[in-house]
Amino acid sequence: MANNPELDKDLIRELAELLDETALTEIEWTQGDRTVRVARQSGTAVASAAALPPAASTAPVEAAAEPATVDHASHPGAILSPMVGTAYVAPEPGATPFVQAGAQVSEGQTVLIIEAMKTMNPIPAPKSGTIRQILVSDGVPVEYGEVLMIVE
Repeated sequence: MANNPELDKDLIRELAELLDETALTEIEWTQGDRTVRVARQSGTAVASAAALPPAASTAPVEAAAEPATVDHASHPGAILSPMVGTAYVAPEPGATPFVQAGAQVSEGQTVLIIEAMKTMNPIPAPKSGTIRQILVSDGVPVEYGEVLMIVE
């Protein structure tokens, strides 16, 4: 992306904001021979842009946007979402988060909450250890089985 001086960063920001607002995981915009694709992976947005001939397939653009991903789900310390809902990292807006990366936790300690059907469900640490990664942001929708955090 940095090699393309014609890249419209404002457009990419607008598309990324649309992903946040709509809870979509991917959006693609095409005008003439220009295609911009923004996709969310593990809670972050990834953008790719390519100038393609009008008759060309968009497959190369999609393949270029897929970075090498780490399979967090196979990690022995992965904390998985037990339900579909909205993840919250603090007990209330503006409060101190339950945990931060690098924090020591005890088995059973609440590390975040998931709101499902207007019910706040505490998510406990499955084992004692150190929070290595927090893979969700406050207020984002999560799916069943999605990796929320890594504890080692």
